[in-house]
Amino acid sequence: MQAVNYYLVVDPIKDKDKKIGGLLISDTLDVDHRYSKGTIITKGNLVEGVNNGDIIHYDKHAGHQIHWKDNVYEVIKAPDIVLVE
Repeated sequence: MQAVNYYLVVDPIKDKDKKIGGLLISDTLDVDHRYSKGTIITKGNLVEGVNNGDIIHYDKHAGHQIHWKDNVYEVIKAPDIVLVE
C-alpha cells in the first residue's frame, strides 16, 4: 500500500477511556477534542515535512477510512495535519 500525491495513510491512535464523575466517556461522545492522533504509515510523493512513523495530530473530520488487511486506516490530505510530535 502506497499513498500518492498529497495523501497520507494514518493508523489512528485511540485515547484511553476517560471517566468524569464516575461515568465512562466513550470516544464517540467526546466532542471537546477537534483533533485525532495517529501514526503515519505511508505518505504520498508530494508530501514534505513529515516522515513515515511520525505521530501527527489532524482534523478528526478530515479524510475517510480504508480497510486494508483486517486493519482500518485513515486517509487524509497533508494540509489536514496540524501538529507533528
